[in-house]
Amino acid sequence: MFNTRIKLTLIAATSAAALLAAGCGNDDGNDSSMPGMTHASTTSAPASATQRTDFNDADVMFLQMMYPHHAQAVEMAKLVPSRSQNQELIALAANIEAAQSPEMQQITTLLTAFGKQAPSATTSGHSMDGHAMDGMMTDQQMTELTAMSGTAFDKMWLQMMIEHHRGAVTMAQTELTSGVNPDSKAMAQAIVSGQQAEIDQMNRMLTQV
Repeated sequence: MFNTRIKLTLIAATSAAALLAAGCGNDDGNDSSMPGMTHASTTSAPASATQRTDFNDADVMFLQMMYPHHAQAVEMAKLVPSRSQNQELIALAANIEAAQSPEMQQITTLLTAFGKQAPSATTSGHSMDGHAMDGMMTDQQMTELTAMSGTAFDKMWLQMMIEHHRGAVTMAQTELTSGVNPDSKAMAQAIVSGQQAEIDQMNRMLTQV
């Protein structure tokens, strides 16, 4: 009788331990699945949070016009190494390409954050929604420039890039006056400062061609 009671006590203890272990096992199973669920919920939130609202129509117009404007300047800069022997001009063109190519990516990033579509580098015409893109060269001018080389190329390139830069400065000044987005305005200020300095440099170079 005594032995039977001991056996029953051991069986009950074993069963309780088994149930406790099963309970812990279920908890571990739930814990292992939770991180994945939590991760899914946190990764979906930033997608909606990336939409910015700190901009106005002037910011969007500035960025959408400046993208193809920069693209043409980069295109002009790429022509220089194979057509000019002027080392200062070659260095200037490299600096223009190095400055404006990253700004094109920044423009795309900002427009995407605004929920707007970035224009392509080959946006047709020289206006955006009726707004002129100051300083843009015509297709004929670009064709003429491409066909030149030597001193004639240097002179035409400088004349065209001075006009191109002046147009960019004008658009940037409009953004500084009418825009509200801090990133767009910071870019506009950089364009005014940087390109005005290059205009001064090119005017000097033009007297030496």
